[in-house]
Amino acid sequence: MPVAKEDVKPITVQARCVRLPSKVADAASLAPVIEMRGLSRGANDLLIEIKAAAVNPSDVKAATGLMPYAVFARTPGRDYAGVVIDGPQGWIGREVFGSSGDLGIRRDGTHASHLVVEADAVVEKPNGISWEEAAGIGVPFVTAMEGLRRAGLPKPGETVLVMGVNGKVGQAATQIASWHGARVIGVVRKSEPYEGHANSEVEVIDASVTDVAARVRELNGGKGADIVFNTVGDPYFEAAHKSLGLRGRQILIAAIDRIVPFNILEFYRGQHTYVGIDTLGLSSVATGAVLRELGPGFASGDLKPFPIKANAIYSLEQAKAAFIAVAGSSRDRVILRPTA
Repeated sequence: MPVAKEDVKPITVQARCVRLPSKVADAASLAPVIEMRGLSRGANDLLIEIKAAAVNPSDVKAATGLMPYAVFARTPGRDYAGVVIDGPQGWIGREVFGSSGDLGIRRDGTHASHLVVEADAVVEKPNGISWEEAAGIGVPFVTAMEGLRRAGLPKPGETVLVMGVNGKVGQAATQIASWHGARVIGVVRKSEPYEGHANSEVEVIDASVTDVAARVRELNGGKGADIVFNTVGDPYFEAAHKSLGLRGRQILIAAIDRIVPFNILEFYRGQHTYVGIDTLGLSSVATGAVLRELGPGFASGDLKPFPIKANAIYSLEQAKAAFIAVAGSSRDRVILRPTA
């Protein structure tokens, strides 16, 4: 990234922004409006023209009152891709993307025509990746990378078990683990193949008909998994726990019911480690640092963005429909595009 030698006078733009006036009970009750708001950058900020922005489940949760620290009224949206139109020397015209734990929740976010964000928060958009694909990288890949980084990045020869492998975080974790040379085994709740990209074959276990822990050991020479990335939470908690090998690490990012039975004896005798990940606790700058770790993988093609379907792209005026699609557990990466 460039280093500013001399600042230029900031400009002001009139941005078209999706605004959520107040929290609502559910996605169907959302009443977003489009407002014009003047935006200009601070000395160490960038003013970005948004080309595409993703809609995440966390955006819906924040809109429906499940995050008590979410502020109203505000512009939602955590993930984005766009062009820098104002900033310190050397920045203007650069194509960038990014994400955040606070954008769109504690402060105005990315569901708009323009965004102001810290210069240290953005990442260069790789060549060959579309605006929509770049906007879709954010939250899933940051969550996966932060989990694996904190648990200890997998090494060649290690086994990573991904519970909920066909979810977006599950696919991102699979990509990152196989990029680092680990063997990946995926778990699904019904009979279906792995849907995403990987750098090696992914064995899939149908949890509805198979004892997951027994099958993991059958596939792994009698050993449990070195890492279990549990993207679902309590429904898979026991199977994940029993699938861990000696000194195995389980990563947890979600919960439906908050309380689970926990066998302390098995935990300490197995010398296990549990890692909790909440990317909402990451600032824009901290999120940018995580994304930069992934940059070489996207540049080399070892990591690939999620494919974006044309029917999953919405205008700002269609924000409510986009939120409803995400609330309905759409498997598509849902994108807002400010311009047609």
